[in-house]
Amino acid sequence: RFISKVEEVLNDWKLIGVSSGKPLEKGIYTTGTWEEKSDEISFADFKFSVTHHYLVQEPSDKDGKEELTEDALPLPMQDLLCMNNDFPPRAHCLVRWYGLREFVVIAPAANNEAVVSESKCNLLLSSVSIALGNTGCQVPLFVQIHQKWRRMYVGECQGPGVRTDFEMVHLRKVPSQYTHLSGLLDIFKTKIGCPLTPLPPVSVAIRLTYVLQDWQQYFWPQQPPDIDALVGGEVGGLEFGKLPFGACEDPISELHLATTWPHLTEGIIVDNDVYSDLDPMQAPQWSVRVRKADNPQCLLGDFLTEFFKLCRRKESTDEILGRSAFEEEGKEVADITHALSKLTEPAPVPIHKLSVTNMVHSAKKKIRKHRGVDESPLNNDVLNTILLFLFPDAADKLADGFESRANASAGNNPPPENEDYNLFSQFKSAPSDSLTYKLALCLCMINFYHGGVKGVAHLWQEFVLEMRYRWENNYLIPGLANGSPDLRCCLLHQKLQMLNCCIERKKARDEGKRGSVSDRSPGASGDKGAEHSGDNPDKEKEFGKSWESWSDSEDEFFECLSDTEDLKGNGQDNGKKGGAKEGNKEPVNLKPEGRLHPHGKLMLLHPGEPLYVPITQEPAPMTEDLLEEQSEVLAKLGTSAEGAHLRARMQSACLLSDMESFKAANPGCCLEDFVRWYSPRDYIEEEVLDDKGNKVIKGELSARMKIPSNMWVEAWETAKPIPARRQKRLFDDTREAEKVLHYLAVQKPADLARHLLPCIIHAAVLKVKDEEAVEDISSVRKIIKQIISHSSKVLRFPNPEDKKLEEIIAQIMSVEAIIARARSLKAKFGVEKCENEEEKEDLQRFVNCLLEQPEVPVVGAGRGPAGSIIHKLFVNAQRVSVPPPEEEERRQGLQSEFPPPTGREVILRSALPRPAPYSKALPQRMYSVLTREDFRLAGAFSADTTFF
Repeated sequence: RFISKVEEVLNDWKLIGVSSGKPLEKGIYTTGTWEEKSDEISFADFKFSVTHHYLVQEPSDKDGKEELTEDALPLPMQDLLCMNNDFPPRAHCLVRWYGLREFVVIAPAANNEAVVSESKCNLLLSSVSIALGNTGCQVPLFVQIHQKWRRMYVGECQGPGVRTDFEMVHLRKVPSQYTHLSGLLDIFKTKIGCPLTPLPPVSVAIRLTYVLQDWQQYFWPQQPPDIDALVGGEVGGLEFGKLPFGACEDPISELHLATTWPHLTEGIIVDNDVYSDLDPMQAPQWSVRVRKADNPQCLLGDFLTEFFKLCRRKESTDEILGRSAFEEEGKEVADITHALSKLTEPAPVPIHKLSVTNMVHSAKKKIRKHRGVDESPLNNDVLNTILLFLFPDAADKLADGFESRANASAGNNPPPENEDYNLFSQFKSAPSDSLTYKLALCLCMINFYHGGVKGVAHLWQEFVLEMRYRWENNYLIPGLANGSPDLRCCLLHQKLQMLNCCIERKKARDEGKRGSVSDRSPGASGDKGAEHSGDNPDKEKEFGKSWESWSDSEDEFFECLSDTEDLKGNGQDNGKKGGAKEGNKEPVNLKPEGRLHPHGKLMLLHPGEPLYVPITQEPAPMTEDLLEEQSEVLAKLGTSAEGAHLRARMQSACLLSDMESFKAANPGCCLEDFVRWYSPRDYIEEEVLDDKGNKVIKGELSARMKIPSNMWVEAWETAKPIPARRQKRLFDDTREAEKVLHYLAVQKPADLARHLLPCIIHAAVLKVKDEEAVEDISSVRKIIKQIISHSSKVLRFPNPEDKKLEEIIAQIMSVEAIIARARSLKAKFGVEKCENEEEKEDLQRFVNCLLEQPEVPVVGAGRGPAGSIIHKLFVNAQRVSVPPPEEEERRQGLQSEFPPPTGREVILRSALPRPAPYSKALPQRMYSVLTREDFRLAGAFSADTTFF
């Protein structure tokens, strides 16, 4: 049954009959693609996996000619003698030992024990033999015996009248007579036992491998950053706002030099226990491979992983900094928000001279009382350096501090228009010159160098205090773009922008309160035409949230006034003049207020006066969480008539405010006038002939404006002529600012790390890009592109999975390791020091190949530019490590320039008749490898089976 199962698998895979293929090209085993197919079969209840390994080849066109040479040797037998692919750098071990292009392996399935007993091995081997005979399959079949790690295979290949047996010897200790070529030749010849007396010559290929582990003459160039130097604001290996880069240890651990004699005949060379001709300097072929250190420790990778670990912490800021830190003696105060509540409570007397430094110092005193002086997570110098880096405008401590400070912060640079800068919108991070981005870098650094999560909590607390201080004292926050929150950025960045909007409004209002300016509106916008077009659904969405502010208490509304008396007078006037009458019947003797400028050549339809653009309130800025909240509220109102009406009212708060401003600026206007300014597309003009036959332009409202009980008409009827400064505030900056400050105060370090992780990944990608630009490695450029597209998919979602984030960080780390390796190799091969331009280019190319290919041939072997450098490396390493050569080595005539070879590989080949002198000459091959703790012989011996 087992045999029939094996035959069935061979049939399924179409491995029956004559195998055809072209002779192998040089190096195809390395450059070509290898594939494998697997299946499972069982012998009684013992499972085996059958795997077909093969080199993918183009189908050959010579099918016709093949049939003529019926007694041609099977391809695998021809491959045994082919010399084009000896010692492939990356291949299955059977490919290296026997030079086969395809074979099938039967091995015990994953969880089964090894086949050790001899009788079982023989049973398997005979089954394989019968299966091959029955099917006429010419592909070699191997059976794996003994423990997996020993890689012991026995096998067979059959063809018409010929058979090759694959046998193997594997020893721990090497018998001394087999450590050199002459001993191996003896084994080979006895094993063949050829009856011919002058034996045909045996062809020999030898490879000696030397390993260089000792780079003593090169200290690793990367110095760890000098942390103490940072505090004084100097640049050590690291600046604030820059991520570190590079490996802390040498990322290249070994260099393997293989010296090869690809084509010798047995008589040409002497290599026995007394003397050897094999001098690596004389070898015709050299090739090099480097062994990379496993996961070398790299600075950027460490920064990222440590910061990512923060995301998993559960503690809140209070738990980390210790509640006791801010307790007053005798009073049980729960946490810092209470300890500092004196600052936030509305104080009867304005608190002057309140600077963030005073607050910080008072908080510090309390920390010290409880902890001992040096225990505060961040020391003062570090903290001040960071705060100055984040808030450069705080340095201008001028007496009148007010204006100068605000101006300093307003000087935001316009964003540079390059693709690296705009990465923030793909990653949903923040622009690379923004406060949020700088904060992310500072937190990342503090987390790594200055007190870990405690340092992070401490800096964040200081940051929140600074935000509150700026809000209370009308100082704009630096490093944020003006205008409403940018929804392409991370939520934290939007919150800070929101706070800035609040500060801006409050500041403009406070300046207005001083009375000097009659109609200052911070957000007075120019022509509202297109911007406010009623057809723009996004705008209408934005108007929505402002509805809440209509329910605020009346006293807050008084803050909008430039002069309370003025209001009283006007309010009464409005009452008398019946502001709520039909829109166009309003008396024209109202005094126009809140005008910005005339609107082009437009005239009011009825009184025929110029139409003025009013000063209006800006719609309330929104962050994405508010927008979401609002759309949920609107969705929950349902589809009932009442719900729809309520929804319309919520969305029309901004519209109503604009109508009131318009009425105040243009006494006697009608809805048509308003529509012509606010949503020109809803006012349709056409030419008609009047009674006298002259062409006149007649205009009317669009169809949607004429729908009975339309929202616009309703709003117009309820709108009173009130200028913007006297209206209810659409955007209640006090409440919004308090919301933001509360939001910031309750963030745990983990939430903070999650918010800022996109910024850190953004910064890491930019850093890696810069470093790659210096080295110019094309494979790295491709990986960086992949990282960017992968990250932009993952980071777009509000809560990306940890596993995906880990993948991104791992990709960035792998790129860093590649660049570090490139630098290490450049230093070792002295690429920069090379005078000759051509040589320099060759060396550069050589280094790049070493990074990307498993093994790189050295042009000119030991005499080329790279070869002479490698030779020097070995000579220097030998001088350091080896005392004068020992007796035995001197006797062997080995040069002490090179250490004894770590590996010796020898391939012996010949075509001889077996088992009788008149048999066909068939390929015989033996491969031997000798390393310090391993000796293996792999033989393939063919015999003629026609008469035997």
